[in-house]
Amino acid sequence: MEFPQQKPAGDSKITYPPGVKEITDKISNDEVVKRLKMVVKTFMDMDQDSEEEKQQYLNLALHLASEFFLRNPNKDVRLLVACCLADIFRIYAPEAPYTSHDKLKDIFLFITRQLKGLEDTKSPQFNRYFYLLENLAWVKSYNICFELEDCNEIFIQLFKTLFSVINNSHNQKVQMHMLDLMSSIIMEGDGVTQELLDTILINLIPAHKVKHTPHKVKLLTLSSPLQNLNKQAYDLAKTLLKRTVQTIETCIANFFNQVLVMGKSSVSDLSEHVFDLIQELFSIDPLLLTSVMPQLEFKLKCLISVELFITLLAKLFGAKDSELATQNRPLWQCFLGRFNDIHVPVRLESVKFASHCLMNHPDLAKDLTEFLKVRSHDPEEAIRHDVIVTIINAGKKDLNLVNDQLLGFVRERTLDKRWRVRKEAMMGLAQLFKKYCLHHEAGKEQAQKISWIKDKLLHIYYQNSIDDKLLVEKIFAQYMVPHSLDTEEKMKCLYYLYACLDTNAVKALNEMWKCQNMLRGLVRELLDLHKLPVSEANNTSMFGKLMTISKNLPDAGKAQDFMKRFNQVLGEDEKLRVQLETLISPTCSCKQAELCVREITRKLTFPKQPTNPFLEMVKFLLERIAPVHIDSEAISALVKLLNKSIEGTADDDEEGVTPDTAIRSGLELLKVLSFTHPTAFHSAETYESLLQCLKMEDDKVAEAAIQIFRNTGQKIETELQQIRSTLIPVLHQKAKRGTPHQAKQAVHCIHAIFCNKEVQLAQIFEPLSRSLNADVPEQLITPLVSLGHISLLAPDQFASPMKAIVANFIVKDLLMNDRSVGNKNGKLWTSDEEVSAEVLAKVQAIKLLVRWLLGMKNNQSKSANSTLRLLSAMLVSEGDLTEQKKISKSDMSRLRLAAGGAIMKLAQEPVYHDIITPEQFQLCGLVINDECYQVRQIFAQKLHLALVKLLLPLEYLAVFSLCAKDPVKERRAHARQCLLKNISVRREYIKNNPLTNDKMLSLLPEYVVPYMIHLLAHDPDFTKPQDFEQLRDLKECLWFMLEVLMVKNENNSHAFLRKMVENIKQTKDAQCPDDPKANEKLYIVCDVALFVIVNKSTACHLDCPKEPVLPAKFFTPPDKDFINDKEYLSSEARTLLLTGKPKPPPVLSTVNKVLTVPGRRVYTKTPVSDPASNISANSQPDSPATKTRDGVSESLGTGAQENDENPGINTEKVGDTLFIFSHVDELRVQHELMKPFSNQEGTVTPDLTTEAPTIPKPRRGRPPKATASPLANEKDGATAKGRKRAAPAQDSASSVEPNSIKIPKADDVTQRSINLQR
Repeated sequence: MEFPQQKPAGDSKITYPPGVKEITDKISNDEVVKRLKMVVKTFMDMDQDSEEEKQQYLNLALHLASEFFLRNPNKDVRLLVACCLADIFRIYAPEAPYTSHDKLKDIFLFITRQLKGLEDTKSPQFNRYFYLLENLAWVKSYNICFELEDCNEIFIQLFKTLFSVINNSHNQKVQMHMLDLMSSIIMEGDGVTQELLDTILINLIPAHKVKHTPHKVKLLTLSSPLQNLNKQAYDLAKTLLKRTVQTIETCIANFFNQVLVMGKSSVSDLSEHVFDLIQELFSIDPLLLTSVMPQLEFKLKCLISVELFITLLAKLFGAKDSELATQNRPLWQCFLGRFNDIHVPVRLESVKFASHCLMNHPDLAKDLTEFLKVRSHDPEEAIRHDVIVTIINAGKKDLNLVNDQLLGFVRERTLDKRWRVRKEAMMGLAQLFKKYCLHHEAGKEQAQKISWIKDKLLHIYYQNSIDDKLLVEKIFAQYMVPHSLDTEEKMKCLYYLYACLDTNAVKALNEMWKCQNMLRGLVRELLDLHKLPVSEANNTSMFGKLMTISKNLPDAGKAQDFMKRFNQVLGEDEKLRVQLETLISPTCSCKQAELCVREITRKLTFPKQPTNPFLEMVKFLLERIAPVHIDSEAISALVKLLNKSIEGTADDDEEGVTPDTAIRSGLELLKVLSFTHPTAFHSAETYESLLQCLKMEDDKVAEAAIQIFRNTGQKIETELQQIRSTLIPVLHQKAKRGTPHQAKQAVHCIHAIFCNKEVQLAQIFEPLSRSLNADVPEQLITPLVSLGHISLLAPDQFASPMKAIVANFIVKDLLMNDRSVGNKNGKLWTSDEEVSAEVLAKVQAIKLLVRWLLGMKNNQSKSANSTLRLLSAMLVSEGDLTEQKKISKSDMSRLRLAAGGAIMKLAQEPVYHDIITPEQFQLCGLVINDECYQVRQIFAQKLHLALVKLLLPLEYLAVFSLCAKDPVKERRAHARQCLLKNISVRREYIKNNPLTNDKMLSLLPEYVVPYMIHLLAHDPDFTKPQDFEQLRDLKECLWFMLEVLMVKNENNSHAFLRKMVENIKQTKDAQCPDDPKANEKLYIVCDVALFVIVNKSTACHLDCPKEPVLPAKFFTPPDKDFINDKEYLSSEARTLLLTGKPKPPPVLSTVNKVLTVPGRRVYTKTPVSDPASNISANSQPDSPATKTRDGVSESLGTGAQENDENPGINTEKVGDTLFIFSHVDELRVQHELMKPFSNQEGTVTPDLTTEAPTIPKPRRGRPPKATASPLANEKDGATAKGRKRAAPAQDSASSVEPNSIKIPKADDVTQRSINLQR
């Protein structure tokens, strides 16, 4: 190919270096290359001072820029020419020999094209390419182009070329020369055009985000090497921007101003990537965005949907070493405001950012905490979930990054209504616990900071959701006590974990083991059914077991189907049954359990599927029943740890527990495990250690050891004779002179594990029965406990001897005599330590009577009738059976509670329930309205526990309706929860068990209504049938029960209730059928009940085909000649009940004022000055000793003060439910407490004369006592008969001792008024 040759200026002859012949298009390419190499060598050796040579070779320089060379197809020729031209620019600098702008442009574009050869470092010509680059960079040859009008095109092409050829095979020199070349163009030019800026910035954007868009600047296409995000190109651009920051910052600011503020996206193809660019530029050097940050704040305030913008700012603020938040506070505050944005994606992005910010900038945690708090309660599930993830991720990196408040947000979300959020919170806390508490990765101080996690996680086991329970079990097995550890390490974790748990967490853990053991029992029973011949009854039993198992698995509906399928597989595969039997065997070891689970899972894996929900469900079952923690080896390891604690060689102090605590909790742990894994204890070594515990001074330790023997020692007599011979004397000694609890366990232990138990029990019974002495009550309590339990366990042997003891000693000598005078401090309740020994003996005597009767289970001797009359008399006399006024009020409360509990206990035995009269039932029920808070509380708990186990007849459920009158809000709430639980249990039982009609009458919750109506008709408070206040109380009691019953109209139950009440109106009161007043009260209660049902239900008027059956014990059979269609409620009363009326002030606001409800004893608040007024001192709501980290009081029996409407936070474990009641607002309570005492001067004075005297009416069945003297009234409080008003718990913080109140002088009329009131 021939090119026209450029003529040298002035047609001068071209001078070539010596030895170089003329270079024309007539010679071959090889010859051209050969001659050019000599020319290159000549120019390389020339310097700028060689003026003669410069003039000599001027024409050659012009010749080398001719079209022949610039367009030569041979790349070697082009490379050599480019090297020559680069040297020419160096030699002739600062003036180039080429004057034509077009020629200069062609030359530099030509040189730029040759620089592409730098890409291949392995090329033979690479050194020449490098020489070319080095020469251009050193001389800054491209600066000549500034004089050209279209120099930008040259620069753009140069920059693109350099960014495209750079790769990881280039050394540092190549990169430096490229940087020198490009930075000189940027820094020495008049400015950087947008197109040139684009060629730099595009290297900062990931390839998948770059799209090819036609523009006057041709961006790199997706096929370009750069589009794979050339790391070297990115680094080159990054270094270039850092080097030229002062110059290029203005151009960058202009670009972002055009796009962000003015909205001109057409100025650059990179406009859609501004957020990516801002992030990259900020990470390179924040100075590049000095002028851009104000634009970002403007943009943030103007945009409505700013997800991408928020993401950008999040990365800028969260970047490591970023100081943007401190340098630009307005932008930071503006960004934080987006945490509360109306758009969900914006809030979501804001929350996700917080994790990086917490990890990289702990100093910003305070700013973020308040916003994360709000978002932790966000209505969107995803946002609440991400708040947890954010906090946990930061905590896992370093616990110091998250403060207690942030961890508190996670703690709250463990009770979130959404399972996904709860799961994330629980798993996050579990991971923190394992990392910092189990592995101690950050030291003991940090472990102590989150020591509450273990308790909180176990508390969740109280939730009703089976998913929560399963997750707690999984967390316990994998994070709290990892089953993968070796046995010794695993048991050490369990031993000290159990010692550090709070009371409720211990109960939850015990419940977890109990549930797992129960499920193992169900599976064992199912396998036993497979061994029986196929029959209809067998299939029915299997179905029942499968349904029960399904309820203990997630998603009960699917679980039923999968369990049926699993049961079918078990029936077909004998090997699978063998594996499952091995797994649930009492002797199965932890290692063996893992093998069995793996084998069963393997068998069920085929055919393989991507997802196998059936297999997952079976895994849930296997995880629950597999003994992954406890086996014989584990029990031995626990016993060794216990021995070390006893010997003082354990690491108790290092683990944060005292040796005494470790020993006691270790025995408690072993006691619990003795229920669920009794076989694992059977070894001489274990029993030897337990014998050592029996000799310790700690009563709780000895008691737990005896109970472990009782649970596990069935084979001691036959296989461990030495243990037997040592154990028997110890048990005898504990039964005679141990604590009451030890005596009980010792008697039961003897009865459980010895064959000659009759002889052993006789050896205890005879000396104890002879040594009974009422004059020494301190030595009487343990013998009474032992005798009671002996008569319960061996009634045939000891029933007759006990009758004489009961008649001659228990009743006549002990219960009917008051030998000591009680403390007359007016307190209604005192701690156990303050109760007199005589009263404790009387309480145990009452329990002995009950145990004796429960052991006999017959009433042939009419002993039960006598006992019931005795207990009723004790309730009528308010606990003072002798009526000698020697006994203190707190002791009377104890005896009332014991008497009520005794009647309730006897009612659980059918033979005694039948002889309990309606009057006795009513007396028992009225204990739930006792004036003492603790009596009401403990009685309600006992009542609920018996009802929820279906031990008590249905009529006792009606007693809870009286709780509507309880002045303490928490007690009413607890009673309602008890009702809900009991009704749920009964409905579930009816649903799962086919029942006869008779059983239906005793279980169907709706049948409680007749008992409730009869109980309320005989309520001592109900004295005036037409009194509006009493009618309103009736309505509240009725609705308290009916509200729970009428939640759903199942099987037309509303109409059934209406018909039942209407039928009661057609009968008479069986308790007193001929008493018109009693019947009138019964009918009034019926009318109020009908009024409530009709006004609360629109479906009650439907027909009810089922005829209700009324209990004959309480109602006479309906008389066909008697039609009762009279309405007993006046129109005025109906209006009152319908519209309501402002209630009188609550009890707390009427302290020291007369309570004017007829039929009740007038009760005035008894102020006290010490915390033990009505509760032990360690149960104060503000006492650290009784609060868990959740602020939950651990006291159950004495968890409240007597006259404090807010008796502390009370946590009650009932069945599978945890009832938690919190404090009412403290300021409101103080305001209510101070109202009746306040005067204008702000002093506190008792208001004793502002109320008119009210004479209480005597209660049915209780003759009035003689009026006490004014002094006695003043000291002891009121002494009138009748059921006392249920008083709120005493407030010790704002009251004083009664004796310290100075009564102002008043006239005799006022004093008599006070006496009458009391």
